[in-house]
Amino acid sequence: MRPGVKADMGSGDAWPGIRRRILAADILVFGTPTWMGHMSSVAQRVLERLDAELSETDEQGRPILAGKVAATCVVGNEDGAHKITADLYQALTDVGFSIASQAGTYWNGEAMHTVDYKDLDGTPDEVASATATLARNTAHLAALLSERPYPAP
Repeated sequence: MRPGVKADMGSGDAWPGIRRRILAADILVFGTPTWMGHMSSVAQRVLERLDAELSETDEQGRPILAGKVAATCVVGNEDGAHKITADLYQALTDVGFSIASQAGTYWNGEAMHTVDYKDLDGTPDEVASATATLARNTAHLAALLSERPYPAP
């Protein structure tokens, strides 16, 4: 995925295919690792590419992403999950996504250790519970918005 803030940055850009999948979906699950207390550079690049959607509207004049719902997942061996979630929520709602109640889940391992989420023997109960709530509330909001879209301007 090439850097930039356009829907297509030219030859070799993978974003147009990713964008098509996002536009076809009702729900976007946005996941990122925590690097030095921040989201990954790839996650930041996705947000930058979504910036192009600010000027795109549907046939009713609504933002093209209005009516789509997003949820966030953050993992890492250091703190920062709440800040990353807040940053993601702000960016995703700016471009038109709706966020359901408690639509963020995270796991942070012990700082300065080497255990990654993928290395755990199982999902911690707290993370499983938060993820189940995320899924339930996000699907509920997506169904509501599908039945009753946001009003046209």
